[in-house]
Amino acid sequence: MKKLLLATALTGLAGLSGAAFAQDVVRLGTEGAYPPYNFINDAGEVAGFEREFGDEICKRAGLTCSWVTNEWDSIIPNLQSGNYDVIIAGMSITEEREQVIDFSQGYLPPATSAYLAMSADTDLMSGPVAAQTGTIQASFVAENGMTLVEYATPEETVAAVKNGEAVAVLADKDYLVPMAAESAGAMVLLAREESIGGGVGLGFRDSDDDLRGKFDAAIKSMKCDGTLDAMITKPEYFGPDAKTWGDAGKEGC
Repeated sequence: MKKLLLATALTGLAGLSGAAFAQDVVRLGTEGAYPPYNFINDAGEVAGFEREFGDEICKRAGLTCSWVTNEWDSIIPNLQSGNYDVIIAGMSITEEREQVIDFSQGYLPPATSAYLAMSADTDLMSGPVAAQTGTIQASFVAENGMTLVEYATPEETVAAVKNGEAVAVLADKDYLVPMAAESAGAMVLLAREESIGGGVGLGFRDSDDDLRGKFDAAIKSMKCDGTLDAMITKPEYFGPDAKTWGDAGKEGC
């Protein structure tokens, strides 16, 4: 999915080694603000695709898990500080992030990014293009000749287009499709789309190899038995046309 968080690596965290996992509950950290990946429901609980997926891999790994929410711009530093043990927040696997954390194997294939604007003939060079701070979309806009304007939350990027602060927003298509639908025609997805990012994975501290191995095995089992693809294509998540792992996900099963 999305995000290229250029977080500065925290040093002196050797004490947060694999021994940190001699605890009864594994804490899963998410943003809680990026449906259908993750959001807070009316009961005040974490919901969305990653809630169902996270609960399932914890079950398969034989782990008791709890959920913690954290703002996106500090999600890596707070993993390193020990505020939770795993990032599960639609985080794209990138070389930059792999310099400071480890990733599981991907659980979502690389997603398509799209532009949401007020008109189908919007010129992306005519004004600022909004993106959430620290995302792969923000980097793409900045590196491809457009004027970037960044916001802390995905909701603010859409609001920027509505109030004229930006001519369009670039984000995961899966996030923007319902935004366009909810606008009742006031906002439209542009024909131009972008393919960026390397798939979505769980984030771990470098020292937590054992924990990462348990989750990797659980993810692989879901790919092998088809459970993961079936979950991805649920209508309440990414729908029947979503990218799935297919036969490639069953290699080595």
